[in-house]
Amino acid sequence: MADANFSAASPSAHATPHPMANPGYGKRSAPDQRPCANHDFAALPPREAAIAAYIDRLPDGADISVKTLAKQLPYGQCALRTALNNLQRAGHLRRGREHLTAASGTARWITRSWFSRTARDDAWWAAFTRGDVPPPPDGPPRQTRSRAQVLLAALGREAPALSLSAAECAMLAPLVAEWYARGATDTDVRRALTTGLPTPVHHPAALLRTRLTTKIPPEPAPPRPPLRILECAKCGVPGRPEALPGGVCGTCRGEGAPSRHHAPPQASTVQARAAEIRAAMDQRRHERTPA
Repeated sequence: MADANFSAASPSAHATPHPMANPGYGKRSAPDQRPCANHDFAALPPREAAIAAYIDRLPDGADISVKTLAKQLPYGQCALRTALNNLQRAGHLRRGREHLTAASGTARWITRSWFSRTARDDAWWAAFTRGDVPPPPDGPPRQTRSRAQVLLAALGREAPALSLSAAECAMLAPLVAEWYARGATDTDVRRALTTGLPTPVHHPAALLRTRLTTKIPPEPAPPRPPLRILECAKCGVPGRPEALPGGVCGTCRGEGAPSRHHAPPQASTVQARAAEIRAAMDQRRHERTPA
């Protein structure tokens, strides 16, 4: 049954491609997901698994609103709305808004629908909202060592005095990898290692270690964290991630109405009201004064 539902919800089953949302909207894939596998949504009920598999195959920017999905899948809007809420509860989906600033300096809030093939718990989504994404589970390490070793081994062709053994390349590779991590290119590294060499070079590995250590570029400035807020899947009220476990606010979970905090009136409002009261008091005093 699950296989049938997956086939029914496959994009290839439709003659026309899935509609895209307006630029800047639509599906947004969460970062650091596991590679696609047949068992990605095996823990979900068949309907939710089929819908999740369909959304997972869609490109970023695809329109995944209930109305659009109802036109593409063999489910009604009510069933889709329930299924999307279940996907949110299972950790595959979150809805909210993100504050973006264009190159022109114009800033605005954009509606977002973030989808994750890998189910995430509330703590992960809270960290994602803050821009502090945890490392991926069982993720492969960043492959910079082989690139660094290739560069070091090739130095001898450009500067024969810098010929290194395989063991020396392996020893120096982590230092070169740190240059890459700070945004340096191969050209930057080669220039720093080969310019102004002494004559003769007695210990090339020691010389390169010194240059890689003393000439390393500064760490790049950390990127500004994004401004994101999540919204309740049922009523759409914005809130802190900690107040939306499973993507649903306390009121929609039946925990009672939220307390209302009235903002203090503005000074101009207070002054205008005081003037009205004084005018009314003067009018009453005038009326009581005999002619």
